[in-house]
Amino acid sequence: MSQTRIPCLMIRGGTSKGAYFSASDLPADEALRERVLLAVMGSPDKRQIDGIGGADSLTSKIAIIKRSERPDADVDYLFAQVLVEEARVDYGQNCGNILAGVGPFAIERGLVPITADTTRVRIFMENTGQIAVANVLTPNGEVLYEGEARIDGVPGTAAPLVVEFEDIAGSSCGALLPTGQACDTFDGIEVTCIDNGMPVVLLRAKDVGRTGYETREQLDADDELKAILESIRLQAGPRMNLGDVTQRTVPKMCLVAEPKAGGAISSRTFIPHRCHASIGVFGAVSVASACLIEGSVAEGLAQVEQGDLLRLSVEHPTGEFTVELHRRNGELAGCGLLRTARLLFDGKVCIARSVWSGKH
Repeated sequence: MSQTRIPCLMIRGGTSKGAYFSASDLPADEALRERVLLAVMGSPDKRQIDGIGGADSLTSKIAIIKRSERPDADVDYLFAQVLVEEARVDYGQNCGNILAGVGPFAIERGLVPITADTTRVRIFMENTGQIAVANVLTPNGEVLYEGEARIDGVPGTAAPLVVEFEDIAGSSCGALLPTGQACDTFDGIEVTCIDNGMPVVLLRAKDVGRTGYETREQLDADDELKAILESIRLQAGPRMNLGDVTQRTVPKMCLVAEPKAGGAISSRTFIPHRCHASIGVFGAVSVASACLIEGSVAEGLAQVEQGDLLRLSVEHPTGEFTVELHRRNGELAGCGLLRTARLLFDGKVCIARSVWSGKH
């Protein structure tokens, strides 16, 4: 048999989908594991025709999960972004969309027992060292996937899945405002560098001669804008304690503008060189958080009410993403997100035996 067969679940988590693996089913050696993940997705190839990747960064994602030895977690979750056209796997960020599928995976694989109609799964996010809690509906002793919850970027409806976070500020950069201030200037353009779960550089669309309401296709074809954003990104990376980000997918770049559909702010996010069809989970948290910071580039654009429990709608190219932010004594104290997830297939993904024989 010339193929190695690896147990795998394909799950749509939020507005992404990815391959979910038990850590014990993959090589322990990191370099070999990366070769396996590249083969699984079919990278490098813009079509990913020889793998199960979907030729888009949103569908070239991996979750690696194991039972946790930590007293405050049930499972450990490592997120891997497999680049589409490069033979590279990036572990330098979280993915909150793929996170939405970790709780269902843990239950499907028997890593966490069903406890009631709702099963709480405590997840240690290895990429950033934080804890998330997924509230998975489990009536009748199984994960419920069908329901009436709707999220923009996903057709139809599904069962609601609420993910709670406590302290994710500075998860990658060490501080909510890693440069120490709410506003910095690169190439004469004001930006806000922020990390509340995802390193993001925000800039006003009007400051780069754009409206902030362009379509994804228009922005992907805008080479002049991409050059401006990349110059700023490469300068901001070291200032955000991320080092040289030339070969990394963080920080994300985000154009912001006044909301047009009743939300708090309008966004156009790049990951890092292609415009996101919507916005990432943690990216939305960081953008929403910037709306509450005095002196940020979102000030004067964002429409935010007062209070300690706020729901901020971040508008994006295909709809909106609502973030629930908690404040305590005027400081950000945590957040909650509504996501959905659906199991797409349960089986084995095949790779060439020459890549890995399947023996540890």
